[in-house]
Amino acid sequence: MERMKAIFVVTATLAFVLSPLSTAGFNGFTANQFPIPQMDPPVQPEGYAFSIWGVIYIWLMVGALFGLLKRDRAPGWSAMRWPLILSLVVGAAWIPVANMDPVSATVMIWIMLAAGLVALFRAGTEDHGWLRAPIGLYTGWLTAASGVALGLLLAGYGVVSEQLAAVAMISLSLVIALVVQTLQKDTPEYGIAVIWAVVGIIIANLATGNWLVIALCAVGIVLLARPVWHAIAVLRS
Repeated sequence: MERMKAIFVVTATLAFVLSPLSTAGFNGFTANQFPIPQMDPPVQPEGYAFSIWGVIYIWLMVGALFGLLKRDRAPGWSAMRWPLILSLVVGAAWIPVANMDPVSATVMIWIMLAAGLVALFRAGTEDHGWLRAPIGLYTGWLTAASGVALGLLLAGYGVVSEQLAAVAMISLSLVIALVVQTLQKDTPEYGIAVIWAVVGIIIANLATGNWLVIALCAVGIVLLARPVWHAIAVLRS
């Protein structure tokens, strides 16, 4: 059974990694996907930030193969496999859905995040570069992306203004990130991925001079930098 779980992780990861090839890819929701077009939403990072997916895909795939070939029965790997499989299976269908239906995609990305965080918390401390690091990078980006998706949804359907949606959802993502990174004392990759996304939001808002969002993101980076640096120190010790 343990080896089958490891095989399922590889299969789910492969489906997840190959999913962009079945579509035109994804660089953020488009303006016309919402009843109120989101022309330049302050919650969304600059397009370059999405390039982190290349690193995430490769690292998850390499880690899954290592787990199958070298750690198929290791307890620290086994405990995280089912939630990771759930996150990746949902993720494999996410891009096609996101290109058609932002509402369903938002629900899906929060499921991906929740399952991914369970996997991160269950993952053993051994084989950091193969196990915790790729999951940490993956869930860190999902933490930011989930807030972005919900922020776009709130503004795009007129629940709140674009500015309020951005401030609320960036704050939510940063609070989640601070809690998770503080608890995950040896996984700086998680916080680094969040910071990468937040920097992308800053750059996107520089053109419009949205200083409230920029200031919020800057404060978030400063606050998150401390537990990230502590995690780096723990990892090196």
